[in-house]
Amino acid sequence: MSGRIRSDERSSTMGYLKEHWFWWAVTLGALTPLALLGWRAANGDLGVDPVNTINNLSGRAAMIVLLLSLACTPLNTIFGLRRALTVRKSLGLIAFVYASLHLVNFIGLDYGFDFGLIFQDAVLDKPYILAGGAALLILIPLAITSTRGWMKRLGRNWKRLHRLVYAACVLVVLHFLWQAKAAEREEPLIYAGVLALLLLVRTPPVRRWLVAHRTRLVGPKLPRVQTMPQTKPIKQSGD
Repeated sequence: MSGRIRSDERSSTMGYLKEHWFWWAVTLGALTPLALLGWRAANGDLGVDPVNTINNLSGRAAMIVLLLSLACTPLNTIFGLRRALTVRKSLGLIAFVYASLHLVNFIGLDYGFDFGLIFQDAVLDKPYILAGGAALLILIPLAITSTRGWMKRLGRNWKRLHRLVYAACVLVVLHFLWQAKAAEREEPLIYAGVLALLLLVRTPPVRRWLVAHRTRLVGPKLPRVQTMPQTKPIKQSGD
């Protein structure tokens, strides 16, 4: 009996992994920078300037993961990769975690919770702080309302609210671009180009063109084979 139970559990686990492997792979991949940061911190390997190390890693991770969440819909539109839609929410939440870590590092370790100095720098000297802060303020309600319960409560307004992620992405890229030195502008410009492409494929004319030419881009989908249900043979009167 116990052997049968273990067999059923193993079959159930394999079925779950077969169904959700993509979600686990993408989610664990997106969390890898956080795990590496924790490992480096535990081993005292954050370099001579730990604040700058945490700042750079968390900021880049937040931006990359946020752009990946924005890429899920185009991947489905262009390539028919419906699995990409299953990781969109988790990527958005992970991006919010990185952005929050970025903020805590900035406020606590970099400025020592001196909000007067932060305000002075943000308003007078460093506008990229305003851009980054505005992006995080946008991400907060998006993270809170990411559950199915909030989707039901907000109805159609849920989609309208979550379209603000486009503004958050623009602000994040501006934040990175404005704080980079002239000799380091190449990297943020690459992210800006990726964002521009992701926004372009969402415009109705481009989206309609991509959907119409999907077959040419990825090839025709194989039709599903219809299987006839098995029926019991009808007994003849002579049997």
